[in-house]
Amino acid sequence: MTETVNQQEMQTSAESKPQVETKWYVLRVVSGKERKVKEYLDKEISRGGWSEIVKQVFLPVEKVYKVQNGKKVMRERNYYPGYVMVEVSEGKLGDDLREVIKNTNSVIHFLGKENPIALRKAEVNKMLGKMDEMAESGSMSMSEPFIIGETIKIIEGPFNDFNGIIEEVNDEKKKLKVTVKIFGRSTPVELNYMQVEKIS
Repeated sequence: MTETVNQQEMQTSAESKPQVETKWYVLRVVSGKERKVKEYLDKEISRGGWSEIVKQVFLPVEKVYKVQNGKKVMRERNYYPGYVMVEVSEGKLGDDLREVIKNTNSVIHFLGKENPIALRKAEVNKMLGKMDEMAESGSMSMSEPFIIGETIKIIEGPFNDFNGIIEEVNDEKKKLKVTVKIFGRSTPVELNYMQVEKIS
């Protein structure tokens, strides 16, 4: 009996081994070059043997979709345009590593310039929490929101090819109440975001 207890204790103590504390730093980068910076930094870090020190180069993105030519086009949009986050083991952001990061193409500077400022725990948790929340809900936002009073084209369902006017927008359920003119009479119809497209 004591043996099994000891084994369990050993397991739990192994599992609850304190993880290395990390700090998150923010890089200001040329807008539109965030992905390139991340790729380049990932390469430099593994080439320089810093993989143990730099835990990750993180680019927070959200999925947005646009309806183009009757098709739903999904793409990723940077959640913080012009910024890339770097997670580094605490106290390990040495001068040489800082120089490599700073001298990477399209990196402007660290937040805090010569003395990089680490994000506070609460800020990191908020950022990561937001990303988790978006991933869990599988939430995708429209890159251009629908507006009440706007005319849209129906691209799916029994009213395919009709135009309608938005009366109500329910962002949570991704649904619209639209008034469609059928035989000269206004008829209210409920549609989801995927069944309509904006008229450009």
